[in-house]
Amino acid sequence: MSSADSTNVAAAYDRWAATYDTDENRTRDLDATVVRRSAPEIAGRDVLELGSGTGKNTMWIASRARRVTGLDASAGMLAMARERLRTTGVQPVVELLQHDIQTRWPIEDESVDVVIADLVLEHVEHVGHVFAETARVLRLGGNVFLCELHPVRQMLGGRAHFVDPSRGDVVDVPVFRHTVAEFVNGGIAAGLTVERLDDWFDRTWTDPRASGHDPGESGQSHET
Repeated sequence: MSSADSTNVAAAYDRWAATYDTDENRTRDLDATVVRRSAPEIAGRDVLELGSGTGKNTMWIASRARRVTGLDASAGMLAMARERLRTTGVQPVVELLQHDIQTRWPIEDESVDVVIADLVLEHVEHVGHVFAETARVLRLGGNVFLCELHPVRQMLGGRAHFVDPSRGDVVDVPVFRHTVAEFVNGGIAAGLTVERLDDWFDRTWTDPRASGHDPGESGQSHET
């Protein structure tokens, strides 16, 4: 993704921020369910959340983790997340940073135990960079949990979009199509071990809506 595309993604989510949590969005809701049911153990661990958005999952993570760092490119989404966290009293364990994850992350080497990424890689052109950075920041024995818009839904035309209530127009957020192989091979190339791969279905759809894998017990290229 070019810098211009990154800017366009952030600008689109800035426009979406005010209604993101209230718009009908079955993929968003399924993602929240999947993270709560299937994420690795986070109790007492240091967690990095990619695409933290309005904090829809951040609050849940923060109530269990020792420390949470959230990265998101949209200032508007982060403003909503900070307000949400302010009302919950969990701010001391959460740091939210505006950052494009397609560049080097402002995270020290081997400093986190779990990386959670959800519904963000469709906006990333070269997913290999995300996996490489994940391997860099994970401690030995760390885990990654990825929940992403299913490639089948992408091929059927599914993508992030919303209606801007102030203008009434449909806004398509810039996206890139990816395959399951890109996700799996990107993790392997970074030295991660793929522990599990799942498809998750919305009850009202016959095609899979989200997919993900957990490269576990790795995170460092020298792990076996």
